[in-house]
Amino acid sequence: MVATRWMAIGMILRQIRVGRMANFTYIVGDEASKVVAVIDPSWDLEIVLDELRHGLKLEYIINTHTHFDHVLGNEQLKALTGARIVMHKNSPLDKDVAVDDNDVIALGNLKMKVLYTPGHSKDSICLLAENKLFTGDTLFVGSCGRVDLPGGDAGELYESLKRLAMLDESIEVYPGHDYGYEQYSTIGREKMNNPAMKVKSKDEFLSMVGG
Repeated sequence: MVATRWMAIGMILRQIRVGRMANFTYIVGDEASKVVAVIDPSWDLEIVLDELRHGLKLEYIINTHTHFDHVLGNEQLKALTGARIVMHKNSPLDKDVAVDDNDVIALGNLKMKVLYTPGHSKDSICLLAENKLFTGDTLFVGSCGRVDLPGGDAGELYESLKRLAMLDESIEVYPGHDYGYEQYSTIGREKMNNPAMKVKSKDEFLSMVGG
């Protein structure tokens, strides 16, 4: 498995497909200072560490939520790098920084805004950096997160997806799993094609996801 590298103006972005559950781990940061965060480290940490050796300075480990397949690599990565672990305040796991809705995480000159998006879990967040949205298991390409795990709530997920639908349609969507027909999308494309975002009512959504 290898990292897919993209570069926006002034922004570092690596999307790394890891493990046997089609997870994505991301490296995101500021091109000028080389300060980065790793989002959702789990398996294949050697790939992440190899990317970091290219002059990158890891400051934060950020979890979009605390299901095991999104936090499995936290402690090892922290031990090797000294990075601080960031989670939503509702997370039951140990963390160095607790965040809530609309908080901002600074990575050099890059600002990453926290959007609290419960539904898949009680501690689910999305992260908006420039025009790139890291959605964890809230929104996938072509679908959305499941709601039948502990902490899942279909009504909350419906409201979270409605909030994401209000964002600029050009914003790029980078999900927590490689479950779709593409590895990333846009808000506009998902509003047009994703059944979870095309529903006309909450009742229709609840019927679709079994809430």
